[in-house]
Amino acid sequence: MTQGIDLAARSRARRRALQALYAWQMSGSHMNAVIDQFRHEQDMEVADLEYFEDLLHGVARHVEELDAALKPYVDREVGQIDPIERAALRLAAYELKFRPDVPYRVIINEAIEVTKRFGADHGHSYVNGVLDKLAAQLRAPEKKG
Repeated sequence: MTQGIDLAARSRARRRALQALYAWQMSGSHMNAVIDQFRHEQDMEVADLEYFEDLLHGVARHVEELDAALKPYVDREVGQIDPIERAALRLAAYELKFRPDVPYRVIINEAIEVTKRFGADHGHSYVNGVLDKLAAQLRAPEKKG
């Protein structure tokens, strides 16, 4: 644990958040309904529930802003990106923009790992390329240092 943060629980929270964000994108349900469903269906006691909810509420609240930040670095409309890759990109974009307490390398590595686990064969390469460029813009001082 770093500074009282359970990094494994955060990783699990990100995995669950990716799945919940995928469900939200596909169903069009309200985010609170998706979160409630995941609280009951998923094994949330092993994940950082507070972080899980922050990620999902943050993405839902800022989705247009996140998509606009991603737009210069993607090769098609954000809505046309594979839903798993889109969920991973939105989660990572949220963390890059609104969670400066999390190092950008951790954010990118976690996004790559969840995309490898749930996405298409080479989706993680696409996610890595997009997020590397986004991090250069949003975390320029950190990336240089």
